[in-house]
Amino acid sequence: MLPFLKANNLRSLYMPHSISRYLAALLLCLSSLAPQALAADQPDKRTISLTGSGIVKTTPDMVEISTGVTSEAPTPRAALDENTESMTKVVETLKGEGIAAKDIQTANFSVGPVYRRDRDGKEPVIVGYKVTNQVHITLHDTGKLGAILDKVVSLGANQIGSIEFGVSEPETLKDEARKLALKNATDNAKLYAEAAGVGLGPIFSISEQESSYQPRFAPAAARMEAAAPVPIEAGTASVQVRVNVTWELN
Repeated sequence: MLPFLKANNLRSLYMPHSISRYLAALLLCLSSLAPQALAADQPDKRTISLTGSGIVKTTPDMVEISTGVTSEAPTPRAALDENTESMTKVVETLKGEGIAAKDIQTANFSVGPVYRRDRDGKEPVIVGYKVTNQVHITLHDTGKLGAILDKVVSLGANQIGSIEFGVSEPETLKDEARKLALKNATDNAKLYAEAAGVGLGPIFSISEQESSYQPRFAPAAARMEAAAPVPIEAGTASVQVRVNVTWELN
């Protein structure tokens, strides 16, 4: 009888643990199903989503241009010497107009042969050499641009690149445009909600779709024969922001 009693004692020790494990698994399944059942009972929230746009325009307070000198001569040395002389005068004039050294940056320097191509099918021959030196300039006083262009061209600059008017602190304008974009979207949302006979609730989400800074470009200028400065108009620069906003409806 003793072995039988021992066996019964073992079963009585292990059975409660098995049942407890089953009960724990059952409770875990029920707990995972409870949130899903609650979510199914809750109705979907009514929302409205609109896109608003905000644009801020301002007078540019800076301008970026590129200018340079291209020289040709029979030999590379002669072309380089001629180019260096003219370019030195151009850079000194820019600094004399109050442009800081950090706002004058070499953008391109090249030396290459100049070819002559005959129509008789012969190989092209080198007839000289060309040296090009260009600088990129940032000017913080747009009112001086016309006079500066006239001076540098008079001193030998025969290349004037694109002229880009802009603002030194575009992020400040973007913040203003963001406010206008949100107001634009809100005004439209109120109009739609009123027309639908519902109330506009709290904002559910805001996302910025687009933020662009649009400087103004002017065509490259040429030196005028008259002594008057080259006429350049700065116009306006603009910043645009688009936002998408979602509201709950009451």
